Amino acid sequence: MNAVRDGATGPAGVPEGRYGRSAGTADQQADRKLKILGAVLGALLLLLVGWIGYGYISKQQISAEMIKFDLNSSQTEVRVHLEIRKDADATGTCTVRAIAESGAEVGRKDVRITQRGVSRIDEIYPIRTTAKATSAELLNCTPDQP
Repeated sequence: MNAVRDGATGPAGVPEGRYGRSAGTADQQADRKLKILGAVLGALLLLLVGWIGYGYISKQQISAEMIKFDLNSSQTEVRVHLEIRKDADATGTCTVRAIAESGAEVGRKDVRITQRGVSRIDEIYPIRTTAKATSAELLNCTPDQP
């Protein structure tokens, strides 16, 4: 619907001051400064996140993953399969627990990691329970302090 009014085909330019002032050199310089400031702040944020992440990872000498757990037909034990990765000479403790259907903890075991000279341990650990467990959970692994 291109209607022509008063015989004109449209303005040759926009009226002065109608849509705000045009972007002059002062505005362009301000935009450039803001872009540079944003880039510098973004780079600093990335460096900070990297520094915190490196500090967190470098202090962890032992980590583990629960591969699976087996709920035996007996109601007194759960078998937990852990894969533990560590520095070759690191020792420490991994804590696992058994959980009942209600969410209550029915068993807990601190697994001592004392093997030296190996960086990966793949073993099954039994957890004695006080009632029937429906799940198991790896809580954490902490290295021994030197």
